[in-house]
Amino acid sequence: MEYNFKKIEQQWQRIWKETDAYKVKNDPSTPKCYVLDMFPYPSGAGLHVGHPLGYIASDIYSRFKRLKGYNVLHPMGFDSFGLPAEQYALETGQHPAVTTEKNIATFKSQLDKIGFCYDWSREVRTSDPGYYKWTQSIFLKIFDSWYNRKMQKAESIAILCEILRSEGTINHPCPGDRNLQFTANEWDGFTERYREEVLMNYRLAFSSFGEVNWCEALGTVLANDEVINGLSERGGFAVVKKKMRQWYLRITEYADRLLEGLERVEFSDAMKEMQRNWIGRSQGAEIDFAIKGQQQKLRVYTTRPDTIFGVDFMVIAPEHDLVKQITTPEQQEAIDKYLDYVKSRSDRERMAEVKQITGCFTGAYAVNPFDGKEIPVWIAEYVLAGYGTGAIMGVPCGDQRDFGFAQHFGIAITNIIGEQFDGKEANPTKDAVLSNSGFMNGIGMREAMELSISKLVDMGIGKRQINYRMRDAGFSRQRYWGEPFPVIWQNGIAMPLDESELPLQLPYVDKYSSGPEGEGPLANIDEWVNTPEGRRETSTMPGYAGSSWYFLRYMDPGNDQEFCNRQASDYWGQVDLYIGGTEHAVGHLLYSRMWTKVLFDLDYIGHDEPYRKLVNQGMIQGSSRFVFRIKGGNRFVSSGLRDSYEVDARHVDVNIVEGVELNINAFRKWKPDFANAQFELEDGKYLCGTEVEKMSKSKYNTV
Repeated sequence: MEYNFKKIEQQWQRIWKETDAYKVKNDPSTPKCYVLDMFPYPSGAGLHVGHPLGYIASDIYSRFKRLKGYNVLHPMGFDSFGLPAEQYALETGQHPAVTTEKNIATFKSQLDKIGFCYDWSREVRTSDPGYYKWTQSIFLKIFDSWYNRKMQKAESIAILCEILRSEGTINHPCPGDRNLQFTANEWDGFTERYREEVLMNYRLAFSSFGEVNWCEALGTVLANDEVINGLSERGGFAVVKKKMRQWYLRITEYADRLLEGLERVEFSDAMKEMQRNWIGRSQGAEIDFAIKGQQQKLRVYTTRPDTIFGVDFMVIAPEHDLVKQITTPEQQEAIDKYLDYVKSRSDRERMAEVKQITGCFTGAYAVNPFDGKEIPVWIAEYVLAGYGTGAIMGVPCGDQRDFGFAQHFGIAITNIIGEQFDGKEANPTKDAVLSNSGFMNGIGMREAMELSISKLVDMGIGKRQINYRMRDAGFSRQRYWGEPFPVIWQNGIAMPLDESELPLQLPYVDKYSSGPEGEGPLANIDEWVNTPEGRRETSTMPGYAGSSWYFLRYMDPGNDQEFCNRQASDYWGQVDLYIGGTEHAVGHLLYSRMWTKVLFDLDYIGHDEPYRKLVNQGMIQGSSRFVFRIKGGNRFVSSGLRDSYEVDARHVDVNIVEGVELNINAFRKWKPDFANAQFELEDGKYLCGTEVEKMSKSKYNTV
């Protein structure tokens, strides 16, 4: 007897659909189990084999828990806003709304054929106005909040206004500007505009000037992954850093609570460690070094104040405010040249390329407060302005990167750890007995930590300090396909829309080029941007905005009065089993934890961690193919010839490669940028490079 599985599958899938077999009701009388997969981005490629790897596991678990008598919430939706859809629109000329709708239909058809037990009545799409109305609403709640460090929770900005009116900043230092201090009387004398500027330095969602990747030739702002070695991925044009007004989330205020929360959730040890390292909590000291012959002070944060006698150089970030002030006339030309070089480098490149040592001497010297030693001050790309104070102490006998820097530039190395330093490499020990260290000679390093900090405090030039590696999260993109900000700018003040005006819908555009001075495409729509009340924000929210709270909307997807009814969120609570990839460890999985904590603080939900248990399903690998483009042009050289040129390796769709041989005609049709590409061949063929890596649509290696 033949088993006609296709006929049987179609029959039962039809019955499941007609009878609403998997429809779920909020039933407080039944124990609940919430099982969730990270929802997919609906690309034109449809599902690849990596998707069902996790989906099948969650489906099995959901069916098991349902058979055990649990009321199982197992929904599915689509993370449909974001850069990939806009890029696809640029390449094909189709509007993102059209391609997204088509792609979702393909995804749903494929998912249904597999036979998953999803309750499609709860489907969400982040690009649906009925959904992003609530993304905008939650943004306004975050914007209207500040973090009360004494209470360890978010509160309404109105509470902060009352505090500043009654006592100034004395008990609540400003997180956005540590130098901002004022009394209650001074607050009363501030103009409305200045008060708003002060409040922006406290708000959990705030606007400030930040650096973006600007490509003059393309007339647009680029994401970090669109920049390769200082050139645009599209066209190979020069990219520089440019300051623009951006939106941020003050996630740094939640650093300690994000760390503490890891103790209460079932994540893998590796996942927890990734988040801990990203947050990067450290204890140390801030030290003010005098600059020889100048009034300025150089503030440095260090976790190793015990090594202060081993400081042989200082390094400040090229963007540091002091660079212009302390650079000597003799070094100005060299510094200007180095600054031009750094402008072409992304933060990722600056931090990752540890073997490439670059830097430039400012001509200035800091003064060691303990022994008066003059210490040369350099700038170097590996120090970022946004980390710590944007300045570090160089102790080459105890830090390998400092050791390499000193050797490269011929800086003499002071040995403060005796025989534990062999002169061949640094030794980061914390257990040595100090030498060449003045009043700390003969003291163990751990004891010297406390002694050095106490001395700095007594001298009035230092203090104990807890620092975090994590920075506030960028929350705006100069792009089209994303949530519009519900904000109007009036005379330099960001005025939020009223909740009754939401959703602020994304207007239709037929071109996606940037607006004036690198603003988002929305800036080109005069009738939308300019209103009687002021000028609308022209940036859009990032791809992670809608995914930072979608697990809550599944609980109450049809509610048009609030993002989720409190009874529904109290019933379903945390996601009991969340399945997704480790690549989201320091993105989505951190941002969604922060949003949950803010909503908990403001009493909209009753739990402060979104996921009780997280399982990473592993990674399916694929064989990628690469083409090699000569920098600064549109010429591609075959793999065996690439060492003769300065090239960028770029992923190419494996479907237009036979083995390792590129189909040149198909490549020219693949993307408009490559229509006129030129090729240097090997024996009449273009041979691609290969690498086995994660299977991903972004790497064009999916099956």
